[in-house]
Amino acid sequence: MSRTRTRSLAVAASLASATLLLSACGGSGFDDAPAAGGTGSGSAGTGQLQVLIGSSGQAETAAVTEAVSAWSQESGTQATVTAASDLAQELSQGFAAQTPPDVFYVSADLFNSYAASGALEPYGDQLSNADDFYPVLKEAFTRDGQLYCAPKDFSTLALVINTDLWAQAGLTDADVPTTWDQLRTVAQRLTANGVTGLSTSAEYSRLGAFMAEAGGGLVTDGEATADSQQNVEALQYVQSLMADGSYAFAADLGAGWGGEAFGTGKAAMTIEGNWLVGAMASDYPDVQYRVVELPAGPAGKGTLTFTNCWGIAADSQNKEAAVALVEDLTSSDQQLAFARGFGVMPSLQSAAQPFSQEFPAQAAFLAGADYATAVPNAEGVSDVITDLNSQLEGLEGGDPQAVLQRTQTNLEAALQSSGS
Repeated sequence: MSRTRTRSLAVAASLASATLLLSACGGSGFDDAPAAGGTGSGSAGTGQLQVLIGSSGQAETAAVTEAVSAWSQESGTQATVTAASDLAQELSQGFAAQTPPDVFYVSADLFNSYAASGALEPYGDQLSNADDFYPVLKEAFTRDGQLYCAPKDFSTLALVINTDLWAQAGLTDADVPTTWDQLRTVAQRLTANGVTGLSTSAEYSRLGAFMAEAGGGLVTDGEATADSQQNVEALQYVQSLMADGSYAFAADLGAGWGGEAFGTGKAAMTIEGNWLVGAMASDYPDVQYRVVELPAGPAGKGTLTFTNCWGIAADSQNKEAAVALVEDLTSSDQQLAFARGFGVMPSLQSAAQPFSQEFPAQAAFLAGADYATAVPNAEGVSDVITDLNSQLEGLEGGDPQAVLQRTQTNLEAALQSSGS
């Protein structure tokens, strides 16, 4: 391995170590996670595969382990699944030691950093189902015209409504909001008796949906557009809801995230992804709710999409087997099995209809795939978004224009540095 590539992998390791969350819903710790330095393939040349995942919980770990085990028995290739206690750190150890796992989760926000360092094998176009992935998901993992890795599943944001509180406020199906004005009206109606009408986390991965609905976004055609008038309008709209008391950040309600504020009855509505379904079933099974598409803004419908891919290490000695495993894991039948197991949405367009038939309550999440905007994933942008999130925490009394101008400056520097 050349010194240049070694240095590049070290950079990728540092970036991974600095990023604690690689998926929208985060990871969980497990007792069987490898010790420091224990994520390396160790199976080089033996035909074995090591698979490292950042699991959202025991259900996901069990489902992936079962799927990999079934493929292993059928293919004759031994494969072992490990749920990382800290996926970023454990990947960084593997990259630094040049012994990464063969197959692993890669988040969209770190994809370009890994790809630029040479850590990823660009295998995506080898898959027979490559043309079946949603275009917005393929775009998230394409670099220099190559699809590097297969989107494993995805999520979008939608509006989640507590149906009991909705009925108590005298609201009906006819009141389900389809515009910003209507959202304001129902949020005000639902704000009563210590309950806030709408609550989300204070972060771009929620408020960015309002930007999309206003026709804005952080990056457009490779150019920084954070300080656009559309984005200012979006944040000012959120501020106006806060001013009348019908919108509050989850932290201001004593909750860790929008799902907790919603599940504990502190908020009547929230904006979350379909990972909320599993959280509600596990933590708040008695709360009755429905999911609808986000109301359209001045520019029409908008939402954000989040995804991870199945990365294959460039240093893997078992790439052919790794590609075969990923092909199996991303098949329509297997993705639908994962949907049953831990609530994700299939990344294949051909799986949309069977998913909708089996999970009609999640139809609004799936509908968002047609107009969703991906979170920017150029190198360095994740750091810019982290800074933006810290500013958004003070949005209620802040200056949206100033927040966005600072983000614009940071984005321009990041995009210039990355060569985007």
